[in-house]
Amino acid sequence: MRSKDTWITVDQDEGYEVVCFMADVGQEEDFDAAKEKALKIGASKCYVEDLRREFIEQLCYPAIACNAIYENVYLLGTSLARPVIARAQIAVAQKENCFAVSHGCTGKGNDQVRFELAFYALQPSIKVLAPWRDQVFYDRFKGRNDLLDYASEKGIPVTSTKSKPWSMDENLAHCSYEAGILEDPNTTPPEDMWKLTTDPSKAPNEPEDFTITFKEGLPVKLEHSGGKKTATDSVDLFLTANAIARKHGIGRIDIVENRFIGLKSRGCYETPGLTMLRSAHVDLEGLVMDREVRALRDQFVTFAYAKILYNGLYFSPEREFLEDSITSSQKSVNGSVRCRAYKGMMTVLGRWSDTEKLYDESESSMDEIGDFAPSDTTGFISVQAIRLKKFGKAKEEAGNSLVKG
Repeated sequence: MRSKDTWITVDQDEGYEVVCFMADVGQEEDFDAAKEKALKIGASKCYVEDLRREFIEQLCYPAIACNAIYENVYLLGTSLARPVIARAQIAVAQKENCFAVSHGCTGKGNDQVRFELAFYALQPSIKVLAPWRDQVFYDRFKGRNDLLDYASEKGIPVTSTKSKPWSMDENLAHCSYEAGILEDPNTTPPEDMWKLTTDPSKAPNEPEDFTITFKEGLPVKLEHSGGKKTATDSVDLFLTANAIARKHGIGRIDIVENRFIGLKSRGCYETPGLTMLRSAHVDLEGLVMDREVRALRDQFVTFAYAKILYNGLYFSPEREFLEDSITSSQKSVNGSVRCRAYKGMMTVLGRWSDTEKLYDESESSMDEIGDFAPSDTTGFISVQAIRLKKFGKAKEEAGNSLVKG
């Protein structure tokens, strides 16, 4: 059970020994205070595990390598963190010989599915306690206001308030906001809700340039501050990308999405550094990646991998298969992208690769012939036109000429 779950006291009242677990996935949190809180309200122990590097290298980087995106807008910031949290939680449960694990996810959301499918894959015999699906619990606590009253009654400090009742989930990749006033999809998010990024209209008036280098599709170097500073360690690189993007207001979205369980949900997300890294990666692929490999990856792997992450099926044979495909597709994705951050936008200034030579400047040039003979295109067009001529002729004979529209 995570140390934020106020229902811990009830488990203790039922005679269970409670061991708390909390994952450090890069959220801005006072972990010492959280641990103290857990022990104060009845936990026998509290583990705080630093999972930042694992989160970046095993989840965020593969997502960048396949340009993972859900419903064309959401970069899966919450979904990406769940597998490493679940794996670490099960490891603690096994160490402490726990018969059950718990979570505080609502009975209407995606996270209950993500955590529990992960738990059962990692330890098939584990029992899962899900208070928000326990009728005794949800009869007593109809919503967040009831929980806030309970926390106040028990003297349990929480960050949510009735004036700002939205739910937040933060990690190194993003922060999400939902529920409360956000449940009306036509309500504009209040400016004081956003916590990671600068309001783009108030971002610096001077743009900031930087260069991201990739090796086999993964970020390996970020040069910034006019080339005076370089980040190569994965955690340092990701934090640097975050710092630049946050400063310039990059990565805010406000969407209505389709949850796995069948409900629609309105969510607001800040995904600063991941947005920039993914955008740079997408650009580099245009220079160095074979078009048919890219088409297959875009049509199947990107879509399927994002869906698997969103639906909580990370610990599955299909995810292992897709990650093998991602690795194979990225062998040629080596090079650098020059970028600019400014007023909520990231633009690409240029790109190059010292090893991949799919792009030939002389072949593509409009100012020289090069090795490509323009006359060869005549035959290419003639072959492509064969079936279209037949299609047009059939339309004419049926009195449905394409010319008439």
